Amino acid sequence: MEVRLEHSHTKEAIRTRLAQDPGISYLRDWIYGGIDGVVTTFAVVASVVGADLSSRVVLVLGLANLVADGFAMAAGNYSGTQAERDDYNRLLAVERKHIAVVPDGEREEIRQIFGGKGFSGASLETIVDVITADESRWAKTMVTEEYGLAPTPKSPALAALCTFAAFALCGLVPLVTYLGAGGLVPCVVATAVVFFAIGAIKSRWSLTQWWRSGLGTLGIGMVAAALAFWVGFGLRTLFQLSAA
Repeated sequence: MEVRLEHSHTKEAIRTRLAQDPGISYLRDWIYGGIDGVVTTFAVVASVVGADLSSRVVLVLGLANLVADGFAMAAGNYSGTQAERDDYNRLLAVERKHIAVVPDGEREEIRQIFGGKGFSGASLETIVDVITADESRWAKTMVTEEYGLAPTPKSPALAALCTFAAFALCGLVPLVTYLGAGGLVPCVVATAVVFFAIGAIKSRWSLTQWWRSGLGTLGIGMVAAALAFWVGFGLRTLFQLSAA
């Protein structure tokens, strides 16, 4: 049976691939924003329907949720990503200072780090010499190996933009289908399709089968949607009992 490989392993192909900057993935930001957009917007629709309120209320609350909650999520993601980037730069500055003040100690750290990876003897000393020959490479290696941080921090602006875009695009689906198709059933079906699609697409970056990943995301999303509906229904029942 022929085995399909993800990329070529010729010398030229390897040289070209390694010469490129490593790509930064914003998959988490898209998935995070998309799922939250569908859940919160459908929660608005389901809770309003459960409370037996008018379609006008769905429109107002739904649009308010898309703008306000979407912006809040984007802002939160921006701040969190910026904090990670600031931490990377802080530790990079710390390592550069240590290299300047105690180079022998930092060299020993490199030696022990790669010794722990199985290198020894002349091979280990060669690695230490190569890494410590360039101060920038030395400091970045220490930040990556000692603190476990990613060597290429994400852009806070792009992370926030991905989250907001996914939130708005996916969050529109429950709102548009409820108001356009005129009912909760089409809205539930469309929302379920989006949940399943997000999970299925996500499987491209995992070892999970697409249908299993889709069903997992669908299950999580529909549980959240059901909770929102029953909260609205329960409040309506409570108000009716109080008025009786």
